[in-house]
This record gives sequence, C-alpha cells and structure tokens, in this order.
Amino acid sequence: MNRIVQKLQEDKKLLSIYFTAGYPNLDDTETIIKTLENTGVDMIEIGLPFSDPLADGPTIQASSTAALHNGMTTTKLFEQLEGIRETVSIPLIIMGYFNPVLQFGVEAFCKKCQDIGIDGLILPDLPLAEYQEHYRATFEKYGLSTIFLITPQTSDERIREIDAASSTFIYMVSSASTTGAQSDFGNAQEAYFNRIAAMKLHHPQVVGFGISNASTFEFATLKTKGAIIGSAFIKMLTEKGIQGISNFISSIRK
Repeated sequence: MNRIVQKLQEDKKLLSIYFTAGYPNLDDTETIIKTLENTGVDMIEIGLPFSDPLADGPTIQASSTAALHNGMTTTKLFEQLEGIRETVSIPLIIMGYFNPVLQFGVEAFCKKCQDIGIDGLILPDLPLAEYQEHYRATFEKYGLSTIFLITPQTSDERIREIDAASSTFIYMVSSASTTGAQSDFGNAQEAYFNRIAAMKLHHPQVVGFGISNASTFEFATLKTKGAIIGSAFIKMLTEKGIQGISNFISSIRK
C-alpha cells in the first residue's frame, strides 16, 4: 500500500512540511528529512527548485533561487535521496513544476522516483486534462500518486473531477494567492473550509498556504485531515538553521 494512503488512515491530524531541496545548503536535504521524521512530522514535501516558481511567494522563491545557486538540480536531488528509505519511513512527496520533469524525461523521472522511494508528486502547473490524457498511465506505472490543488475559486464540478482523479489526498489551497505565512484565517477561509467539508468528497483534504503556527494549524485541520507548512518553516531555517527544527515542530504540535 502507498505510504500516503497508510498515513491518511491514521487517527490523527497530519502535519506535512515543505522545504526546498538544497537550501539553506546544498547538502542539507537528507539531514532535514531525517530530522523532520525524528521530530514527529507525518509527511514531507521536497521542493524541487525551479527558476520561475509562479505559485510560490517571496520566501519560497528566494529559497529556490538560493538552492539553484548552490548547485541543486534534479539529478543532484536524486543522488541525495539514494538510500533514504534505509532510514526514513514516512511519505515523501516531490513538489515542483513540470518543466524540470519534462527536461529530465517523464518516464525516467518517474522511474527514479520509484527507485528511491518517492510516494507522490505535486505539480501545480500540470493541468488535470493533460495529466489524464498523456501522463497518468506512466505515473501510476511507477506507483506515484499525483496530488492536485483546489482553491476557493475552483468550481464544485471541477473539484469533483479532481476528487475522481485523485488516489490519496487533495491539496486544498487556503486562499487565492501565492504561498506565504499568515498569523490567522478570516471569514472567507472559514466559509471555504465549510463549503468543501459539505461536499463530502471521497478523498481527504490537506490544507496548504498560510499555515504558520499552532493556531492556524488547528483552524485549518478542524474539518480537514491535515495541513502543510512551507514558508514559515523556510523562514525558520533561514534564521536558525537545522538546529531550530525540533523547537519549530514542537511549537506547531503544542
């Protein structure tokens, strides 16, 4: 069974952390993954840096630029992740843009993901129809769950199409904006969360964008399975480094 599916079956609210591979330093990737698992994180999204990250806010964009300057590439990331499954058991998801996947070769990329134990892909710029027509069979051949995004502007019809095409969870973007931390959520987000909960979708939702602390994590997970923290985690890495991870995760889980 896919590790993501297994994790979703656990009777708890899931905390997923996003970080940019190769940041703050090129060789930090493996250490960050192991440290996150050891501090009780449920899933990890490994960001594959790209030169034109349209969906990302300034914090993640800056980390992506720095990682590229550090020398991070798709090939380098796969090299860093060789053997990761000898010590790490939680779900690992690669999040990035489709262009680097195309450049590497879609089937070659998927095969490498399978070889090293990647469980899923989040590719925000890969349209659902394009995925279903051209790439679904290849992704599924290598055991990869493709996770699609919905936003407050996504129609109910479209959300149900995404639900039908999903195999693990739906990435529920909290607001119509780029990534970035917020201190709290407002009425618009609450109405959106209620709307999605009322749809009673087949697949669980995990909320991303704007989760930064214990209160936003708690609010985001009232009616969903979990939440993803990205920008706030990267800001912490920038300020405190890897040694700050344990306290950061503890502050979310308190």
